[in-house]
Amino acid sequence: MDNSGMYVGLDIGTTSIKVIVAENVKGQMNVIGVGNERSNGVSRGVIVDIDKAAEAIQRAVRQAEEKASIEIHDVIVGIPANMLKIETCSGMIAIDDQSREITGRDVRNVAAAALIQSLPPEREVVDILADEFVVDGFDGIKDPRGMVGVRLELHGTIFTGPKTIMHNTRKAVEQAGLHLRGTVINPMAQGMMVMNDGEQDFGTILIDLGGGQATAAVIHDHQLKYIDVDQEGGQFITKDISVVLNTSLDSAEKLKRDYGYADSTQASDEDEFPVDVVGQSQPTPISEQYLAEIIEARLDQIFKHLRTNLDKVQALELPGGIVLTGGVAALPGITELAADEFDTNVRVYIPDQMGLRHPSFTLALALVNYFGGLSEIDLLIKSALTGSTQLADETDEIRQREAAEAAPADEAPQASAHKAAKRPKPKAKKNRSEGFKKFFSDFFD
Repeated sequence: MDNSGMYVGLDIGTTSIKVIVAENVKGQMNVIGVGNERSNGVSRGVIVDIDKAAEAIQRAVRQAEEKASIEIHDVIVGIPANMLKIETCSGMIAIDDQSREITGRDVRNVAAAALIQSLPPEREVVDILADEFVVDGFDGIKDPRGMVGVRLELHGTIFTGPKTIMHNTRKAVEQAGLHLRGTVINPMAQGMMVMNDGEQDFGTILIDLGGGQATAAVIHDHQLKYIDVDQEGGQFITKDISVVLNTSLDSAEKLKRDYGYADSTQASDEDEFPVDVVGQSQPTPISEQYLAEIIEARLDQIFKHLRTNLDKVQALELPGGIVLTGGVAALPGITELAADEFDTNVRVYIPDQMGLRHPSFTLALALVNYFGGLSEIDLLIKSALTGSTQLADETDEIRQREAAEAAPADEAPQASAHKAAKRPKPKAKKNRSEGFKKFFSDFFD
């Protein structure tokens, strides 16, 4: 089976590792295989034991291969937002021939120039996004290929993270016998999938309540603007239940999933269930409300920490409110508890694909949707991170072949000369709507 139209997302989580195989059919991602295995060697979203993590990845991949009936070789991996920094960047190159059109290789080269940063030795560039290209002073250009000019500039955003996270991720994937097709910053992929166009434009907060940590990300003007990570997640709730009720971690996890409520006011103080208590031969009855109070106490602590930092950047003033996702977001009453704590509108995102209707699958699904939706320009810019020129050469060959096929033989010289004269237009004056948009941008200035 040809895997050229296949995308495999790998979510290396603290409590579970998920693999989703999706086929791109006419721009639509169809899920054809899923793997979900218990995680090992991962703590608070970061790989701490490469060997154990690689084994867990292999198990999840084999499960997905069986369901999809294919062999998986390439994967798209999500990168956690721990210690992630967001910075602006710019690069400029000179076009060697004034009459030559700008090519894909030029785009890759100007992206490589923008990557030249003075970074501390313990950090590296995780991703780069282009905000605009500038050709001979004409700005606001999204795709400069086919234009002519003597100077090409790129203004964009780079994301840098700890080398340890990147190295351990690459090593674990390679040790699992897989090739790293690409990396995506987790909240960036999730934000693009769970938010509609208006929410991404005017500003919305995404809170991913995972097993090992909680991540708050602000998406505004269709860009990732701010990230905050709280090193507490679903595992901490499970430990609290285990300690308070004096039961095993496995039992505490089962209690949380079967009887847990995030909001204690929604739980019943009359409905009880048996709990296997360590050192006792008979189970002890516990009420739903008592269990909910344990869960709510930890969630309150997580939400308060996130709110403190979100208030500092005035993110809660953005009109989009909050979107919750991640495994913990499946707890009943989580929406009401978050709305009360953050004092804004809150909703929970749950994937609508059959077999994936649980918020814990959001990230793995977002990885394939995000990567599958990247344009040629996006991919060319990303290729500068690896130093590969293969994609640039391939896209240039395709564009040249298509241009040659489209133009009649006797009109080819005139068509070529006409295209060479193509230049971008100067940017028009800013209107009122752009000024209004800048008002929201000032929240982060």
